[in-house]
Amino acid sequence: MNVTSEQVLKALSNVEEPDLKKDLVTLNMVQDIKIEGNKLSFSIVLTTPACPLKAMIENACRNAIHYFISQDVDVHINMTSRVTTQKNIGLPGVKNIIAVASGKGGVGKSTVAANLALGLSITGARVGLIDADIYGPSMPIMFGLEGAKPKATEIDGKTRIAPMEKYGIKLLSIGFFTDPNQPVPWRGPMVSTAVKQLFNDADWGELDYLVVDLPPGTGDIHITVSQTFPIAGAVIVTTPQNVALADAKKGIGMFMMNAINVPLLGIVENMSYFTPAELPDNKYYIFGHGGGQKLASQLDVPFLGEIPLVKSIADSGDIGMPVILQNGNPMSKAFADMAKRVAQQVAIANAKANSASLVNN
Repeated sequence: MNVTSEQVLKALSNVEEPDLKKDLVTLNMVQDIKIEGNKLSFSIVLTTPACPLKAMIENACRNAIHYFISQDVDVHINMTSRVTTQKNIGLPGVKNIIAVASGKGGVGKSTVAANLALGLSITGARVGLIDADIYGPSMPIMFGLEGAKPKATEIDGKTRIAPMEKYGIKLLSIGFFTDPNQPVPWRGPMVSTAVKQLFNDADWGELDYLVVDLPPGTGDIHITVSQTFPIAGAVIVTTPQNVALADAKKGIGMFMMNAINVPLLGIVENMSYFTPAELPDNKYYIFGHGGGQKLASQLDVPFLGEIPLVKSIADSGDIGMPVILQNGNPMSKAFADMAKRVAQQVAIANAKANSASLVNN
């Protein structure tokens, strides 16, 4: 049986990328086709290593070859990825900036940001994390880096900050440059300058994703970051209570303002329900139920998942090892699934932006 590359491409043109709504061949995701007798191998280049639909796409490709060509073809598929980006990101080597925000404090935004960054990294992506919460930086504690001081390096005659590296990601926090026991009374211009330095004066190298943990609320830092750097999208963190949802709406409204105009990647509902360690299958909705999902539906944005209220999540932050890194902890799966959904939404946002750019040009 003689199989040709043309037959392979024709068969795979029947496989649609579920998020981008185009077939794999049109999207140029089929590469490295090799045929030896009845053995066929090719690569599928996904838009992110964190793609939650990877297994489904691989299965659809295998079925297409067997249906449109022959059941006798011995198919070997290499599922790989090349993270997409939008043009003019503003930071050399950085493909996507993801902002993590909340309308109010105390909803676990920093916990979500830390586990999101690690969740993306675990899939094989190159990830950085900026703790831009000037008023209450918590990443040094959450990563066990209290007292750490980043070093300065000389690159092309310019002094650059070398981010700390922990658990496979690069990390910078304003907390590395201040005394944790002394309050810092920041004025507006000082805040903007300090945050810009975390972006511009650091040697970030090549990154697929740079996650930014913003302060709660809607203030100077949000405006500075959103207007200075092209943000791939924002993740909004809320809890189920009505007061938290009301504040989340304000945060969302800020990102949707014409002067800021940052795409919403979706809503994460933290502290969704309480699960006691001794009763892992029980869910107690002590703060209400379904508020985050309802808000996402009202605003027509993706719902990225429920994160339960479990003591081990808080404990893991206190000991400097975020819960997603703890194998066997059922909570790590909730964060891993959330990270995959965020990566999925970044790829969709990039495809829309790049498509619009082509039309306008």
